[in-house]
Amino acid sequence: MARGLNTNNAAITAECFTDDAKYSSPPEPLVRKGRAALFEFFGGGKGRQQPTSLLWHRVVFDPAAQIGMAEFTLTYQGRTHGVAVVRIAGGKIANWREYAVQSRLGWEEMVGENNF
Repeated sequence: MARGLNTNNAAITAECFTDDAKYSSPPEPLVRKGRAALFEFFGGGKGRQQPTSLLWHRVVFDPAAQIGMAEFTLTYQGRTHGVAVVRIAGGKIANWREYAVQSRLGWEEMVGENNF
């Protein structure tokens, strides 16, 4: 997924998701549904208007439940730090729920003394 976003390739990014994936960012009520909708969200055939950078920090995964989460920094029209919770089905992301906050701070400054 990071490779697709970091190279502005919506097809690579969308391919990480199942055909019927659900993608949300509470408290925003919109739920993007399906790989086709995600392809458009990630820039479609023309790509996003500005460069995107996704950097993973901590990744944890429960193989038995096929559920994981990761801290990330996303830079696109500003910088966002957050956590994504995912459910995997058939090797692809079936559900994505992220909680994020915009910040001018870099990751190290953001986490401060509680960096581990």
